[in-house]
Amino acid sequence: MSDEKTEITEAVLADGVDQEPVEPNRRQFSGLMAQFAAVFAILYAGFHMAALNGVSLSEYTGIELPFLPQFPLETWNFRIVHIAGALVLGFLMFSAHRVDSDTDVRETRGLTLAGYVLLVPVAVAFWTVLQFMLRLNGGELPEMGGLVTWPAFPGTEIYAQELWWFGTPLLIATFGAIVLSWFERRGPGAMASSDVVMALCGVLVALYLIPIYSTAARNSVGTSFVPIGVAFAATAGTALILELTRRVAGLALVIIAAVFLVYTFTAHLLPGVLAVQSAYTWQRFFGHVYSDAGILGPTTAVSSTYIILFIIFAAFLQASKVGDYFVNFAFAAAGRARGGPAKVAIFASGLMGMINGTSAGNVVATGSLTIPLMKKVGYKSQTAGAIEAAASTGGQIMPPIMGAGAFIMAEITGIPYTEIAFAAIIPAVLYFVSIYFMVDFEAAKLGMRGMREDELPKLKEMVKRVYLFVPIVILIAALFMGYSVIRAGTLATVSAAVVSWLTPVRMGPRAILKALELAGLMSIQIIAVCAAAGIIVGVISLTGVGARFSALLLNLAGLSQLLALLFAMCIAILLGMGMPTTAAYAVAASVVAPGLIEIGIPQLTAHFFVFYFAVVSAITPPVALASYAAAGISGANPMSTSVASFKIGIAAFIVPFMFFYNSALLMDGGVFEVLRAGATAIFGVFMLSAGVQGWFLGGRTAWFLRAGLIVAALFMIEGGIVTDLIGIGAAVAVFLIQRIVAPSPDAPIDVRGMD
Repeated sequence: MSDEKTEITEAVLADGVDQEPVEPNRRQFSGLMAQFAAVFAILYAGFHMAALNGVSLSEYTGIELPFLPQFPLETWNFRIVHIAGALVLGFLMFSAHRVDSDTDVRETRGLTLAGYVLLVPVAVAFWTVLQFMLRLNGGELPEMGGLVTWPAFPGTEIYAQELWWFGTPLLIATFGAIVLSWFERRGPGAMASSDVVMALCGVLVALYLIPIYSTAARNSVGTSFVPIGVAFAATAGTALILELTRRVAGLALVIIAAVFLVYTFTAHLLPGVLAVQSAYTWQRFFGHVYSDAGILGPTTAVSSTYIILFIIFAAFLQASKVGDYFVNFAFAAAGRARGGPAKVAIFASGLMGMINGTSAGNVVATGSLTIPLMKKVGYKSQTAGAIEAAASTGGQIMPPIMGAGAFIMAEITGIPYTEIAFAAIIPAVLYFVSIYFMVDFEAAKLGMRGMREDELPKLKEMVKRVYLFVPIVILIAALFMGYSVIRAGTLATVSAAVVSWLTPVRMGPRAILKALELAGLMSIQIIAVCAAAGIIVGVISLTGVGARFSALLLNLAGLSQLLALLFAMCIAILLGMGMPTTAAYAVAASVVAPGLIEIGIPQLTAHFFVFYFAVVSAITPPVALASYAAAGISGANPMSTSVASFKIGIAAFIVPFMFFYNSALLMDGGVFEVLRAGATAIFGVFMLSAGVQGWFLGGRTAWFLRAGLIVAALFMIEGGIVTDLIGIGAAVAVFLIQRIVAPSPDAPIDVRGMD
């Protein structure tokens, strides 16, 4: 069916573009259940804000928590609670299936009863954990190195209790509930009994691990001496994380994590680079994976601090309608240009990306408005979706927030976050400039108009409300004034509430609580994804496959460093297909980045290289999450949208090689060197876009001139004076041939035709 070009009869005003979409499997509670879910989400988000800012519960309330460490929690315990809270909230809010109001639950009533039967082993395990906590706090256990020992060796009473009265009931309840949840169906306002059991199992895992990890047993993590109860708790926790990840992020990451889990126990049977010397026992592996080398490692460290803090910041901005203002500002500023809605998509997605930092989330937020408008001014469905997908993907690399991946990069590398954000400026500019050129040349080829004055928000009115950018300005200023990321994010969050008092949408106590509730719900997916990525990171650290992969890259670099980079690019994209950027980068950084550093690439450059390709995996066929989300809005074929978005974002596949060959693009060098590198790189992406689109300086180009422009652009990659001069000379030659010889251009392809 063709896309009809129609007139826009009234001014376009964004309203609610930053509202969280309701997933098909999210429960919609009412009454007491809705209040309980809201209170839990508020307490979960508020707990993190208090803990991150050093607020002590006992200091302000005088409340002493028996058997548990005092608040604020020690780092490991804080991360354990962080994951446990997300599991409870996740199983509370997300069903194993799509929930519909007409769901027939009669056929699963027997399964519901079976789910409640599983509360019996949960109660047994809970009672056992309570006895363990009493014993640990009873003062009768010996100490070693200032820490209480946990004598859970085979043949002891504690070992038998962990095996038969804690571990076995816990696994029966966990895996029984997971299997039941695949078949048990309830309506949108009712909890499944299996989900209640899984939420309680998540609490049980935390209740066991927190006191045990406060003893000398922590020193045995990752060894064959780890207490068997830890292995049981870790097994149950891993299974719950994977099940929640399946519900909130799909099967892709779960399948990849499952492959790594299978690899752990079969690696001793494999040949070559994948082989390990001896098999790993179940007890040793799961004791290792639920530690700071795996699930509780860098990914959860970031999700429990920076990510959830900026999710709360985003929720406060959303409550004060800043997202709507960003999109309206983009319409007012860019809507008049040819192909106006497409230009708006670029600007709006960049602005929104600073808030939410997710490709698919950006598509849903801004694409619901821009994609239909692009179709109305003449873009084909797949092209409209592709433009939005490519632009939204760029939000991941847009400073200052840059999505969760930048925080993980800071955690892994030890490089200050401010330095990473500063280094990302030119690459982000190159990405968005290249998309702008691609869109502009497409609009020029098709003779598209911009939007009329009466179709747009008034720029004068938008400028009057420019103070809504204040939270972003405060965030950037605080970061570069030397404040910690946590303190800067907290100041920005508070400022969002203060600024709202200058608007009709004032944030009072009720609105603040609503923002915290929203933040708690928004955090579920990213926390589950980070924890699942931690499983993969744990496998890599235990088996050493990352180091062996580094050796493989080193061998390839002996033949050609460019060949090693191309191989690393393919691996990073493959690892990222179907995965959120956070997980994609965390895994690729563990597998690929060490190898790049080993072959002599600077640490920051290596991680940026991996990060970029983890990001663009969202628009890389055949599995491209951002493109699929855009296709769902545009109504186009997902695969054709993915291919089109790959073409529009082609510069993103070139930019990492640019800053490999010229580190000045990452702000590494003098002012003149950085400015020259930025200017020549922009000229390079201009020529690349012109060559891909077949439009150069006001006219269509013949195929061989397009090829010449692409070659000229590639010469600009290296960043040297000689290669830059060659590239510029080639561009001048193409211009002269086009103007003087005037060869026949390629036949136009009307994207307004049939889908």
